[in-house]
Formats: sequence, C-alpha cells, structure tokens
Amino acid sequence: MTSPTPAPSRMRWLQLAILCVSVLLIAMDATILNAALPSLVRDLGADATQQLWLVDAYALVLSGLLVTAGALGDRWGRRKLLLTGFALFGLASALVTVVTSPDGLIMVRALLGIGGAAIMPSTLSMIRSAFTDARERTVAVGIWSAMACAGMAVGPLVGGLLMEHFSWHAAFLVNVPVVLVALVAGALWLQESTGRAHAGLDALSVVLSMTGVIALVYGIKQIGKAGLVAPSTLIALAAGAALLVWFVRRQLRLRDPLLDVRLFADRTFNAAAVAILLTMATEAVVLFLLTQHFQMAQGLSAFDAGVRLLPMTLALLAAAPVTSGLIHRFGMRAVIVGALAMVTLGALLLGLCLDSGYASVAGALVLLGAGGGAMFTASSVTLMAAVSPDKAGGAAAVDEMSFELGGALGIAVLGSLAAALFRGAVTTAEYDLPAHTAEQARESLAGALSVAEHLPKDGAHLAESAKEAFTGSFATTSLVSAGVMAAVTVLAAALVPRTFAPANHGE
Repeated sequence: MTSPTPAPSRMRWLQLAILCVSVLLIAMDATILNAALPSLVRDLGADATQQLWLVDAYALVLSGLLVTAGALGDRWGRRKLLLTGFALFGLASALVTVVTSPDGLIMVRALLGIGGAAIMPSTLSMIRSAFTDARERTVAVGIWSAMACAGMAVGPLVGGLLMEHFSWHAAFLVNVPVVLVALVAGALWLQESTGRAHAGLDALSVVLSMTGVIALVYGIKQIGKAGLVAPSTLIALAAGAALLVWFVRRQLRLRDPLLDVRLFADRTFNAAAVAILLTMATEAVVLFLLTQHFQMAQGLSAFDAGVRLLPMTLALLAAAPVTSGLIHRFGMRAVIVGALAMVTLGALLLGLCLDSGYASVAGALVLLGAGGGAMFTASSVTLMAAVSPDKAGGAAAVDEMSFELGGALGIAVLGSLAAALFRGAVTTAEYDLPAHTAEQARESLAGALSVAEHLPKDGAHLAESAKEAFTGSFATTSLVSAGVMAAVTVLAAALVPRTFAPANHGE
C-alpha cells in the first residue's frame, strides 16, 4: 500500500483546499444547468423528456462509474485518477461550443459525468489517507461536505449570473479555467496514494456495476414516462436488479472485489448511505422545481432566482463545518436524526406555504440547507470511519454514489411525479389547439408558456392556469418528499447507534 506519511499540518490543509475546490466544481455542475434550462430549451428546442435527461445524464453516468473509479483509484493512484478526471472534465466542457442539438448536449453531460466519476471518490479517499487522526479527519470531512453541498446549492446562482450576461454555453465553459488551475495545483501539491496497488480490476464487475445502476435508474425514469407496467419499465427494472444482484454475488467470491459489499452488513453504514440518498433526492428536486418556479411561474430572471436560493446555500455552509463538534458532543444518532427532522420540516413547510410569499419559502430553504449540511457531513464521517485507508476508495464511492444517485433519482422519480401532476391539472380542450400543440402545452410549464405566447387570444389565460398547475404539482411533490423524509428519520432513529467512535484501524 502506498500511503504517504502524514504531511505537515499546513500541507494537509492545503491539499484539503485543492480537494474542496474539486468537489465544489463537480457538485456545482449537477445543478448549474437548472438556471440555464429555460434558455437552453428555447435555443435547442428540447422537449420535456430531453429536459429531464439533460439534468440527469451527468449524475446518472457519474453514479454508474463511481464504484469502478473508487476501485481504480485504490489500485492505480488517487492523484493520477483525479488529474485524469480533471483533464476529461475540461475537455468535455469545451466541447459545448460545437453542440447544436439537445441529444448532443446530453452526450456532453454524460462525458462530464465520466470525468466527475474520476474526481469525486478520489477527493474523499485522499482526505481519508491524509488525515490519519480521527477527530481531525472529522473536521476535514465536514469542510469537504460543506463544499459538496454548497456546490449543489450555488450552481443555480452561478448559472443565473452567467445567464444575465452570456448564453447557456457559459454554464459549461466556466469550468475550463477552474480545471486548468486545479490541474496545476494538483500536480504541484497533492500527494499520491494507493490502497491496493497489486490488486486486480475485474472487468466483469466493472460492467455489472455500471450497467446495473444505469438500467435501474432508467427503469425508474420510465415509471414516470410510460407507467409502472409498461414493458420498457419492467424490463429495465428487472435487468438492473438482476445485474446488481449478480454484481454483489461476484464480489463475495472475489479475493480482490471491486467493492467490499460486506460493508453493508453494518446497519449503521446502511442507514448512512440511505439517508444521503433520500435526502439528496429531496433537495435535488426542490432545487430543480424551485428554480423553474421562480423563473417561469414568477417571471424572475435567472440571477434573481439564484439569489432567492441563497438561504439554502448559506445554511449548508454554516451547518456542515460545525457538525463534527456536534457529533462528538451529542452522538451520531442525535445529529443524524435531528438533521433529517429539519429536512422533513423544510419539505413540509415548502409544500404548505409555497404560494404564501417568499418569507415562508426562505424559511423552508434554511431548514433544508441546515438539515442537509449536517446530515451529509455526519453520514460521510460514518461511511469513511468504517473502512481502513486501503479501502477508502470503496467507501468514498458508496458515499458519492448515494449522493449523486439520490440527485438523479429525485429528479427522475419526484420530477416525474411533478410532471404527471402537472399534465393532469392542465386542460387544453377549451383552446381548440392542434393535437401536437396541445401535447406540448401539457408536457411542461415551459411548453405551456411557449404555446401561450403564440395564441391569438386566451394566451394569458392558458399561461396563468399552467402556472397554477405547476405550483400545485410542486407543492404536492414537496409534501410527498416530506413523507419520505419522515420515514427515513424514523429509520435512522432505530438503526444509528447513540454514540460515535471513529475507527482508526490501527492508525
């Protein structure tokens, strides 16, 4: 195992700064497109399904490759993999200059996901290797978690600012200078480390993990589009489940598994992963729908919409760094359950008060941000403390896969629920529209507003009814999310131990 001797304190924190900038960029890219989506839809003519894929493709591909990337970093070198990921991420960002169709942009987002998959587990596993003291490592993971959460929340704000002055291409091109700086800084100051340099990389396990995750999420997306009993849905769900079961069984037989699935025998490890996944699902769909609500239902600019999301960002930044102290003072169970309860209350408040004015929305965002920041930090600490440094890549992959897959699932499932509720609430019969135009108006709020603009009469009425339908569908989706989070809170209270003792594994 190539695990360097601990660097001087100043160097450790310098490395942490580089890793935090890395994760901030990757997390920001998951949501920055939300602000640019209306402009992009108008420019490229993306339909409702393509809009969902434009948002999901990045997280879906990233999630499918995280297990492989974590294992590859443990074997090949986490620093090498990180720098390779940055090079690919920058290249993909630059390719947006030649994209002319929604499908082409979906492919660019998928390529960004490949680069992000190489970066994300490397950051957390390198923190696990550099910070050998358990208490110091908890603080470092808290800072890392704050940057990951802040990136997700600040994405719409940065996207909105860029949309004020540039085209939607800027939401991608902004990555290029950051990547160049990160490549230079990483080459100069990051230390290389590996966990299992002599272990093999099983090709079949790579294929099973990637295709299993992608098939499963595709099947879930098909539920909202074609229905649960549609052949395409059932085939995808069954294939995804079968492939992942095959993957798990194979890992149990391998001497050097791609992922040590025995970690999931620990109920606390499981509870932490599930909490990350479902909390991220709730917060991702809130950001996705609330950005559209501000811009299209309320007519705000992209930048103004991003500013109104700031309470969530600030709460995330405030909560994550102090969570480590709360863990050691009050115990893991109290922190995780309390954080999940805050997320539940935030989603509930949003669902009940969405049309009651911005003050109520801001209060909900503070609860969602503070609860999410504390929960993500506490759960990440739990996952990383469960493994020795040589297996850090695997635990980091589980952490990031829960985070990214939760975002994809939230938009796929809850976003599809909101879209279905919207379609059910919008009526077009009274406007005497052609069939394809009526379908466009029912697909999404953006589609309805586009149709309304070209109606010689009753356009204002269609636009207003579509806005009301969107607000109602968003509120109902938030209430459903609150119910899910309440169940997760009860589960965490039952499974997470009261006390927390980070494992040093002989360090």
